[in-house]
Amino acid sequence: MSEKETIEKVKERQGVFEKIQNVLTGGYGTKEDLREFDKKLRDYYYSDFKAMRHRWEEIYLAALETRQEALGDHFKKVIQILDRIAEKINRADYGYAGLWDRKGSIREKELARTFNYDKALEEDINSIVNAVDEVHKDAEAEKWDVIETKVKNIKSLILDFESKWNEREKGFRPLEI
Repeated sequence: MSEKETIEKVKERQGVFEKIQNVLTGGYGTKEDLREFDKKLRDYYYSDFKAMRHRWEEIYLAALETRQEALGDHFKKVIQILDRIAEKINRADYGYAGLWDRKGSIREKELARTFNYDKALEEDINSIVNAVDEVHKDAEAEKWDVIETKVKNIKSLILDFESKWNEREKGFRPLEI
C-alpha cells in the first residue's frame, strides 16, 4: 500500500473532531492517528516476540532435561537475540518530533511510509513464529538430531529481521539535506 493510500485510509476512519483538529492544526490529528496505529502494530509484534521467547524457553528446558548440552549455546543465543529485538520493537522511535526538534519535523508521508514498512515485516515475524513452532513440535517428539539445523535457521531468520528493523528509522528521517 502506498503512503497516500495509507493516509487516506486513516482519514476515512477519523471522526468529526479529528477532521476539525486536522483543519486547525495542519494535519496533526492524522499524524497522531498514524503514530497510534503504528504503536498498536508494534505492541502486537512485541507480544509475538515475548510469546516466542517463552516458547523457546520451553524448548530449551526440554533440551536440558534430555541432556542435549550441545544445543545449549545455540538456544541461549536465540533467547538473547529475541530479548534484544523485543526491546528494540518496544522502544522504537514512533515518529514524534517536537516543534523545535533539531532533527526536523516528521510529516504524514514519512509516518505512513514507516507504518507500511512495519506492516510489511509481519510476514517475517510469521515465518519466525512458524519456525519456532516447528522446532517446538520436534522437541516434543524428541527429534533432537534435526533441531540443530533448524535452530541455526531460526537464528538467521531473527538476525535478518533485526537488520530490517534497524533500517526503519530511515523512513522517518531520510538523509536528505
